[in-house]
Amino acid sequence: MAEGSVECELAVSADEAWGAVGDFAGIEAVFPDLESLEIEGDDRIIGMFGMKIRERLYEHDDVARRLVYGIVDGVPVEHHRGTITVTEQGTGSKITWAYDVEPPEMADLMGATYAGALESVKKHFGEA
Repeated sequence: MAEGSVECELAVSADEAWGAVGDFAGIEAVFPDLESLEIEGDDRIIGMFGMKIRERLYEHDDVARRLVYGIVDGVPVEHHRGTITVTEQGTGSKITWAYDVEPPEMADLMGATYAGALESVKKHFGEA
């Protein structure tokens, strides 16, 4: 299993940043170019890169500003877990997107995808 994380700092408050990344069903700021999005209970099915990817929500904590989910279908992984946290950083905030994935060969792809997503979040707030 491989682990990694990407992060970005924003000039907006942690609550504002959490508003953009903490809604499992509302990920427009994170992935503005999604091909499709469906919600089925605790699962979201996203159309991305010509694939349908099913992700399951495991934890959503507004107080801790923490979201944990995993890919359960649609991508060739045996295991995936993503954890998004938002913390205060001075007068701004920091978003950290940690992940672990099996097989390890998928780690670079996941890291690049999440780094791109955080760049989209920065653009959402006019910071890119």
